[in-house]
Amino acid sequence: MLSESRFDEVIKNCQALIREKSYSGQEGDVVKAIEKIMKSYQFDDIHVDKYGNIIGGIIGNKPGKTLVLDGHIDTVPVNEEKWSRNPYGGDIEGDKMYGRGTTDMKGAVAAMISAVGFYGQDHQRNFAGKIYVACIVHEECFEGIAARLVSERYKPDYVIIGEASELNLKIGQRGRAEIVVETYGKPAHSANPQAGINSVYKMAQLIEKIRTVTPPTHPVLGLGILELTDIKSSPYPGASVVPDYCRATYDRRLLVGETKESVLAPLEKALAEVAAQDPEFKGKVSYAFGQESCYTGSTIEGERFFPGWVLDESDEFVQAVLSGVRQAGIEPTITQYSFCTNGSHYAGEAGIQTVGFGPSRENLAHTIDEFIELKQLTGSASGYYGILQSIYGK
Repeated sequence: MLSESRFDEVIKNCQALIREKSYSGQEGDVVKAIEKIMKSYQFDDIHVDKYGNIIGGIIGNKPGKTLVLDGHIDTVPVNEEKWSRNPYGGDIEGDKMYGRGTTDMKGAVAAMISAVGFYGQDHQRNFAGKIYVACIVHEECFEGIAARLVSERYKPDYVIIGEASELNLKIGQRGRAEIVVETYGKPAHSANPQAGINSVYKMAQLIEKIRTVTPPTHPVLGLGILELTDIKSSPYPGASVVPDYCRATYDRRLLVGETKESVLAPLEKALAEVAAQDPEFKGKVSYAFGQESCYTGSTIEGERFFPGWVLDESDEFVQAVLSGVRQAGIEPTITQYSFCTNGSHYAGEAGIQTVGFGPSRENLAHTIDEFIELKQLTGSASGYYGILQSIYGK
């Protein structure tokens, strides 16, 4: 267990992060706050990359494994009129701290930085390996894309994701893909529709065909959901014009081992079957492509395909983390995240051994009057410290 004075440090560090607004693409001020905290713990190799991620840590005096503790520092926006408290105050009432990002996920970031700082103070770099905290931008837009720069530069052997888990241990997650389906028609005046081809009618045919597609299942992660989330036609408003273009978006929850090609294959087959029955049908399927500006001036972009992943409970890294958490007096349940995280890159793309452990409840993320329980916040710091002891020594 950490001391009460150290718990107070964790709380103050969290407040410092909450007080800096950091919407996606606007994380510059919170990065400055993080850099100040990292320097106070005498972190080594503090680095801000082109996307604006800030990474720093403690480097041992002997060679060994590299661990990255990962947490994102961007938040979703706030409608301040609907909040009963200052979303950037970090105010404490009873056993709760309020503010945007307390749960998702500046609380975990503060606990990670603090725990690594405490471990560095206690061991004076007398251990084998490297321990980094990676504070990631633009996760709310692109799960895992900004994290690619971290794995490229630091080449971690292990990663711990700090997303909310109620101090339970997460050993997997479904991934996520955003799939775009488009149909094309021919414009005409709606008073003379036979002169045109209505792209929405073509889309309706295709949607019915796609509804017959059965996504795969996984014994641990469950069903690879395929769900229609929006549909748009052009021109809009129609203004007496038969629409010549229609776009639908599907949310697809990904399972372990699925590839971009394997996920699109049944949808491409559905398109081909509709086209075989209707000579006027024209359509295509692809992944949505996102592009956002970073506070550094760089552009971050990529296809919205974020893989799933899962480790076996018997995996040596899972067992080492479990042992460390238990040393901290926490008895976690071993389960999986129900949402997508930066683990999509570390584990799903890069094949790095990855687990999740973080404070608070996932259903508090993005909510009005978001908060974190102080026991969860300080408990996560104890858990991270215990994990470091388990991996690198007491």
